[in-house]
Amino acid sequence: MKVVIDSAIPYIAGVLEPYAEVVYRAGEQFSSSDVKDADALIIRTRTRCDEALLEGSRVKLIATATIGFDHIDLQYCASQGIEVVTAAGCNAAGVLQWVAATLALLARTQCWQPDQMRLGIVGVGNVGSLVERYARRWGFEVICCDPPRQEREGGDFVAMEELLPQADIVTLHTPLDDTTRGMINPQTLALMKPSATLINASRGEVAQTEALLVARQTLCLDVWEREPNINRELLAKAFVATPHIAGYSAQGKANAAMAVVRAVARRFALPLVEWYPSAVEPVERKDITWEDMCQSVERYCNLQSESTMLKTCPAEFESLRNNYNYREEYF
Repeated sequence: MKVVIDSAIPYIAGVLEPYAEVVYRAGEQFSSSDVKDADALIIRTRTRCDEALLEGSRVKLIATATIGFDHIDLQYCASQGIEVVTAAGCNAAGVLQWVAATLALLARTQCWQPDQMRLGIVGVGNVGSLVERYARRWGFEVICCDPPRQEREGGDFVAMEELLPQADIVTLHTPLDDTTRGMINPQTLALMKPSATLINASRGEVAQTEALLVARQTLCLDVWEREPNINRELLAKAFVATPHIAGYSAQGKANAAMAVVRAVARRFALPLVEWYPSAVEPVERKDITWEDMCQSVERYCNLQSESTMLKTCPAEFESLRNNYNYREEYF
C-alpha cells in the first residue's frame, strides 16, 4: 500500500508509516508519476486532482484536509470509482475566531457596538452557523442567506439580493461551485451600502477581483483569486489582508489531520479509526461575551500585524501561509 501526502499537513508525519509506503510532496508538486502506483492521496487545496494527474493510476481514495473540494474533479473521480473525503467542519472554530477578530478590529476603528449593526451571513454551513450563533449572542441583528438550506429546510433565510442592501457587514462562508463563483461582482456590490464592510474567508474566486478593486465598501479578505499570485492593488486596498489562514488554528489542523487519517484507516482497514494528534488538546466550544472577546482576541489573532506582514512581503504569500504559527482556539 502506498500513500502520497502533502508535506505541509501538520501532525501526520509518522502516523501511516507502520502500515504503508508513505511519500511526502509539496502540494503543488504532485505529479502523475508520484500517484501512478499510489492507493491513497492526502492533499490540500494546492493539489489539483483531475484526469491529468490521476489517469492510469490505481488511486482508490483522495482525502483532502480541507473543508472545500473545488480543487478536485468530482465527476472524473466518480467515473473512476475514486472515493473523495473532505474534512468538513474541521476549521469552523478557527474561522469563527478570525471573523471575531475582524469584527473586534472594525468595532474599535469604526466606533460601533454590535446592537447598532446588522450582520449578513452568506452561507450558513459549519462555519456560517457558528458565526451566526456567536453573533446573535453578541447582540448583532443577523440575517442569513443559504439557498440550499432554504430549499431543504425552509426557515427564515433571505435571498442575497434582499440581504445585501440591509447589511452593515456581509461575511461570506460559501463553498466554491458554479453557483457561487463570482457572486460578488459589480451588480451585487452595487446593492450593498457604500459604508458596509465585506468579509471573505471562504474562497477567493467567490468575489471578482476587478469588482473589488473599485468597490466603495471596506474589504476584509483572507482569500484571493489566483493565490498565491494575488493582486497587489487589491492587497493594498484591503483593510484586513491575510494569506488564507483564517482557519489555521492548532485544533482545526488537528481535526483535519484526524479526518484524513481516519478516512484512510476506514478504507484500508487500518487500526487508526480513532486516531487524534497527541500534540494538540481539543477545545470545547464555550460562551464568551463581546467585551471579553474584544479584550482577548488580539492575543490569539493579531490581524493588524498579520496584514502588515502580507502587505510588506506579498511575494511571500505561500511561505507566510505554510509557516503560519497556528493559533490556539479559546472559545
